[in-house]
Amino acid sequence: MKKVLFATTALVATAGVAAADVTFGGYARFGVVYNDTATGDSTDVTSRFRLQIDTTAESDAGVTFGARARIQQNNTDNTNSPSGTGINGVRFFARTGGLEVGVGNIFGALEFMPGMYPIDLGLTGLGYDYTAYNFRGDAYSSGGDGAAGANGFELMYSMGDWGLHLSASDDNDRVAGHVSYSMGGFTIALAAQDSSLATDTEMAATIGGTVGPADFTLAYADNGTDGDHIVLAASFDVGAATNVEAYVADAESQPDTGYGIDFNHNLGGGTSLRGGIAKRLSGDTRADLGVRFNF
Repeated sequence: MKKVLFATTALVATAGVAAADVTFGGYARFGVVYNDTATGDSTDVTSRFRLQIDTTAESDAGVTFGARARIQQNNTDNTNSPSGTGINGVRFFARTGGLEVGVGNIFGALEFMPGMYPIDLGLTGLGYDYTAYNFRGDAYSSGGDGAAGANGFELMYSMGDWGLHLSASDDNDRVAGHVSYSMGGFTIALAAQDSSLATDTEMAATIGGTVGPADFTLAYADNGTDGDHIVLAASFDVGAATNVEAYVADAESQPDTGYGIDFNHNLGGGTSLRGGIAKRLSGDTRADLGVRFNF
């Protein structure tokens, strides 16, 4: 992440404010991805570029106001599918102490709960079958508006080992919340959601922590009429520069048990070699290999 501090005269016309903080950061990745489905198999180039812009300014009363936007493009984006091109929907927020209020392209209480993304498999995520709520709630969109066009609102509060996150939007009339607690190296989180869509997540629970050399997470989601989704994931180091991740998942709405494994090898300077393979819950097989570099 790179920080650039601009003078008030360049950004703000109001006297009494010394400066605003603008942070640029992100990552790029490129490689190959293999897909084997019921209709055939293919090997293709895959790539993504993401530039994140975070801006903040602090009032005389000590309240921090800010916004987040991303510019992202994948090799699969085109003029007929513009999501992922240009600037996404912006998330605006106000923060003081442990309290933060956000509007627009909100994070979402289910998406943001501890343990919902226990690993980051391979170069591309390989389908994200290890995400128990299965994207059935509000979430920050890197390539679209997210809840920015649906009156997205959220409240986040942390105090010591406790965390609370409430979110709501007009998208399926969603109202969701989670509470989390950390103790002795373990974090437990419980979530619930009310929605007008029968296949949206109704409740979720996660527990994660370190056991010996590995980090483990067990996650469960009740995804409405699509039934339960359960994930067990683990991550552990192999040597000083290599990390291995693995998961197994089961979902009532899908025909197969899903599982996958990957490696992430640190090349130094924010660069890494990544690859993995996953047998999807749908029965498909997906694999990838490539390089990612952070900036």
